[in-house]
Amino acid sequence: MAKPLKNLVQNHLGNVAIIMDGNGRWAKKNALKISKGHEKGVSIVKEIVEESINQKIKSLTLYAFSSENWGRPVQEINAIKNLII
Repeated sequence: MAKPLKNLVQNHLGNVAIIMDGNGRWAKKNALKISKGHEKGVSIVKEIVEESINQKIKSLTLYAFSSENWGRPVQEINAIKNLII
């Protein structure tokens, strides 16, 4: 389990909110297409959701798309929508 999530569980928090940010920066840093960063972010979210269920976290909120994201290229917006919808 990821250390931050483990710490939350140890504190018996019932409500967890996560702001998803940095997927594109991660991809650039690793010489990948930005879409690969978004795909990696989704795979991490799946792990977080599964572990949240395992740890009986009652409420999980994911802030995945801000109003600022509408300023991205249309192709990138569509790729993100296809991943999260």
